[in-house]
Amino acid sequence: MTIAIIEDETAHQNILASYIEAWSRTAKQTVSIRCYQDAGQFLFAWEDEQPDVVFVDIQMPGMNGIELAKRLRTQDQELVIIFTTGLADYMEEGYEVEALHYLLKPIQPEKVAACLEKASRKRTPREYCLVHTEDGQLRKIPVKEIDFIEACKHKSVLGLAFGERLMVRESFSELSERLSGKGFVKCHRSYLCQLERICQIEREELLFDDGSRIPVSRRLYQEVNQRFIAHFRRIEDERKRSI
Repeated sequence: MTIAIIEDETAHQNILASYIEAWSRTAKQTVSIRCYQDAGQFLFAWEDEQPDVVFVDIQMPGMNGIELAKRLRTQDQELVIIFTTGLADYMEEGYEVEALHYLLKPIQPEKVAACLEKASRKRTPREYCLVHTEDGQLRKIPVKEIDFIEACKHKSVLGLAFGERLMVRESFSELSERLSGKGFVKCHRSYLCQLERICQIEREELLFDDGSRIPVSRRLYQEVNQRFIAHFRRIEDERKRSI
C-alpha cells in the first residue's frame, strides 16, 4: 500500500509516519510512505506515484487540503482521502469529496490504525491499459484515468484526465474489445466513454469531470443514460453495504 502524507509541518509528518509504520507492523502490511510539504509538490509527483491513500492537512499555504481533494476526486474516485486538521470547521466539505475520515490533531495512533484498516478493505487492484504511442513507445495508462476513446482512421485518440489527448497506434475496435466489461460504453460510432468519468449527460454531448466534451448520438443516448444511472446506483448500493 502506497501512502502519501501532505503536511507542511515536519513534526506532524514524522508523527503520522510513525503511526502508519506501527500499524503496518501490527497488521503485517507492506507500506510505502511518501511525504510532501504542500499540494503543489504532491501534484508534481502525482502521475508517477499514484498512492492508494492520502493523509491531507487541510490548512496548508497555497492550495489547501479541501481544494486539493476536490481536484483529486475529478481524476480518481477510488483514492482514499483522510483529512488531518486542528479545526473541525471543514467537516461538511470533507463529506463532499467522500473523505474516508477526518482526524483532529493531536492525532491518535489508534484512529490512524482504524482508518488504515478500513482503507485496506477498500483497496482494489489498479487496472492498466498498455498502448503504443505514435513514436513507438509503450505506455501504461491507468484505466480509470481514461475519459474516452476516439476513432482516428486506423489509430485512436485517448482522452485522459487533466484534458490530455494521446494518439496511439491501437485501433478503436481493438481498444473497445480490450476495455469491454470495464465500465465503458459506446456513445457514438466513433467514441467509447467511461461511465465513471461522466459528469453530465446532455442531449447531444457528454461532459466529463475534467471539463472535456464529446458527442453522444441520438441512437445511443438512451442506452448511455440508462447505463450511467445503473452504474451509479450500483456504486451507491455497495457504499451503503460497506458502512
